[in-house]
Amino acid sequence: MPTIALVDDDENILTSLKIFFEQEGYAVRTYTDGASALTALAETPPDVAILDIKMPRMDGIEVLRRLRQSSNVPVIFLTSKDDETDEAIGLSVGADDYIKKPFSQRLLNERVKALLRRTRSAAGVTESNDRKSIVRGQLTLDPNRHACSWKGEPVRLTVTEFLILQALAQRPGYVKSRDQLMDAAYDDQVYVDDRTIDSHIKRLRKKFREVDTEFDAIETLYGVGYRYNEA
Repeated sequence: MPTIALVDDDENILTSLKIFFEQEGYAVRTYTDGASALTALAETPPDVAILDIKMPRMDGIEVLRRLRQSSNVPVIFLTSKDDETDEAIGLSVGADDYIKKPFSQRLLNERVKALLRRTRSAAGVTESNDRKSIVRGQLTLDPNRHACSWKGEPVRLTVTEFLILQALAQRPGYVKSRDQLMDAAYDDQVYVDDRTIDSHIKRLRKKFREVDTEFDAIETLYGVGYRYNEA
């Protein structure tokens, strides 16, 4: 039974979502503010966390920023209907997906299911045998442990970041369009736009440059896409 953590200061939303997801077969934990949620999410990670951005005591952006210092728990943000800034910031600090308010519960459920499938895919949970690690120059990706390292140093990646990097590293030197990276990182029933992929790429580069300031293995080809260059 997958566990979902719901974090929102609107108790009506929490109650309705809790009832809905429990009927769908999930174990559900609820939190009404970011500060209490952060402690619980770090100590007992759920399978998926759904965070509202605008909350008292600590907003969703700050919760995720702190959470990402120690955890890769998959996160879906609830954003304001027309606030693209929320979406961009949320992705930049490590959200895996977002959905705009107001939303249908069924649509949110589909996004949760898709994220769980991606989590299993990134972890190498398939019907086949364990997948081999991918070694490309200084990069090592281990799908079975959802582990990444650069020059022997660990690099903590979210589910979405791992899948995007894996898609690029599988064929060094070959260009992957944004659409191809969307297909690799997102369920085919989930639509994301170009800036979502761009935000994930920026965050990937930032994480690797924290390990190696000269990291330049992910190349942008403007108007075309991205490619991984094996040194």
